[in-house]
Amino acid sequence: MPRLCPDRAPAAFGLGAFLAAMTLAAGALAQTSPPAFPENGSFDPPGGQGVLIPEDGGEAPSLMPRNVPTFGNPPAHGASKTGFDSTNARRKIQSSVERKNERQPLPRVVTTQITPVQRLPPTPVVLPARPADPDTTASIAPPYAPTQARPKPKQPAIDPYEPLGIRAGSFLLRPAIDLSFGYDSNPGRDATPKGSPFYVVAPELQAKSDWERHEFRAKIRGSYDGYTEQPSLNRPYFDSVLDGRIDVTSQTRVELQNRVKVATDTPGTPEFVADVAKPTLYTNIGGTAGLFHRFNRLEVGGKASIDRTRYEDSELTDGTTLSNGDRSFTAYGLELRGSYEMTPGVKPFVAVAVDQRVHDAADPRLCQCGESFVERDSQGLTPRIGTTFELSRQLNGDVSIGYMTRRYEDPQLQDLKGVIADASLIWSATALTKVTFTARTSVYESTEREISGVLSRDFGAQVDHAFRDWLIGTLKFGYGLDDYVGSLRIDQRLSAAAGLTYKMNRNVQLKGEVRREQRNSNAAGEDYAAHIVMLGLRLQH
Repeated sequence: MPRLCPDRAPAAFGLGAFLAAMTLAAGALAQTSPPAFPENGSFDPPGGQGVLIPEDGGEAPSLMPRNVPTFGNPPAHGASKTGFDSTNARRKIQSSVERKNERQPLPRVVTTQITPVQRLPPTPVVLPARPADPDTTASIAPPYAPTQARPKPKQPAIDPYEPLGIRAGSFLLRPAIDLSFGYDSNPGRDATPKGSPFYVVAPELQAKSDWERHEFRAKIRGSYDGYTEQPSLNRPYFDSVLDGRIDVTSQTRVELQNRVKVATDTPGTPEFVADVAKPTLYTNIGGTAGLFHRFNRLEVGGKASIDRTRYEDSELTDGTTLSNGDRSFTAYGLELRGSYEMTPGVKPFVAVAVDQRVHDAADPRLCQCGESFVERDSQGLTPRIGTTFELSRQLNGDVSIGYMTRRYEDPQLQDLKGVIADASLIWSATALTKVTFTARTSVYESTEREISGVLSRDFGAQVDHAFRDWLIGTLKFGYGLDDYVGSLRIDQRLSAAAGLTYKMNRNVQLKGEVRREQRNSNAAGEDYAAHIVMLGLRLQH
C-alpha cells in the first residue's frame, strides 16, 4: 500500500477541524432556551430592531438582529388562545406569573434618529377647501381657509296677526267685517256744513284658488253708510271683482275678469248732481278678456273689454223726478300691450288703448237745452309707456305716463286732452316702516251742457309704522286736481288723516282715525271743509 505524501497531511487535518466546528455550531443553534438579559442594560423585544443601551452611559453596541427571521406562516398562526388549532397540538397552560409579566409595560426602546438633509422649501400648493369632520372636537384650526357658504335668501317676514283663512276644497277664503261709528262735520260736502253722527257696516270676502295650474281670485266688498241726523245721505255700496287666469301652455295664458259695482254719486265729487233729495244710484257691469304670449323675455298680447253703466232716475228736492238716460252709456275698449323683461325685477312696457262710449238714445228726455240735443258719444285714444319693477324687496310696483285724447261727436263739446300718470309704488323703508305712493287719472262724464268732461288727477301717500307687531300707526296725505274741460273751473282737493290699529289677535282688531277733507275751487260757492272722527272694530278670519 502506498504511503501518503507529506504535503497532504495538513489538508486532511484541516478538513477534520472544519467538520468538528460545524458539529459544535449545529448544537448551539439547536438550543431552544432564550438568551439571558444582560445584568446592566435593556434589551429590545423580540422582532424589534432596538439596541442595547448600557445604564452607565457607555457606548452602544452595533446594531445586530436578535431573532432569526422566519418565512411563511407556521401552522395555526391565526388561532387565538381559545380558537381552533388545526395541528391538534396540546396547548401550554399559562401560569399567573406569565400573565402578570404580559401585563407589564414593555422596556424602553430608543430608536436611532436620522437628521434630514436641509433643502429649499417647496412651492406651497393650495389645497381645495373641504368641509370639517363633524366628529372632530379639537380646536386646532385647519391649515387651509374653509369656503364660506352662500347666504340663503331672506324669507319675507310672517305677520303673526295675519288671518289664517278658511279652507274650502282647493280655495282659501278670508271673510271679514268692519263695524265703525263716528262723527262727520259736513257729510253733504256743502259750503254751509251741517254735521251728523254716522255708522258704517262693511262686510268683505276674499278668495284664492290653490291649483297647480290656472288661478282664480275674488274680492267682494259691500258697505252701508248711515247718517242718523241726515238719512237722505245714506249710501249703499257693493263692489265685486273676479279674476281668472287660464294657462293654455307654459308660454300662453288667457286672462279673464268680471266686474260688478252698485254705488251712488258721492257728495263733493264731479259727477254728483245738485238739488237731489238723495244720492242717485247707478250700476256698472263689465268684463275683460285678454290673450298674452311670451317669446323668451318678450311678451305681447291684448285685451278687450265692455262695460255697461246705467243710472237710476234722480229724485229732486222739489218732489220731481229727473231722467238720467243721457248719463247711461256703454263703453267698448281694446288695448294692445308689449313688454320686455330686462332683468328679473324690471319689465318695461308699451301700451296703446282705444275706447268708445255710446250713450243711450232710446230715452226721449236726453239732456237738452232748447230744441237741440247734446250728443255725448265719444272716442278715446291713450298711448302709454311705463315699467313694473321689484328691487330687492324694498321698492316694487308699477309706473306709467301717457297722453289721452277724447273726441266728442257733438261739435258743441270741446275735445278732452291731457297728460295722464298712473303709479302704485310700495317702499319698505325699514323693517317697521312702509310707504305707499299712488297716482291715478280718471275721466268723468258731466251733466253740464258746456262741460265736455272732468279730467281728474289724484295723488296719495301713506306711511305705516309698526310701533309693535300689534300696534300700527298710519299717516295719509292726498291731493286731487279736477279740470272741468270746456270751462274755467278748476278744483283742488286736499286730505290728511292719522290712524291707529290695535291688533288684539288674528281675528279681532280695533281702529281709530281722524281725517280732514277740503276743497278749494275758483267757482263761487264750491268750497267746503269736513272733519271726521271714527272708531271701528274689524272681525276677520
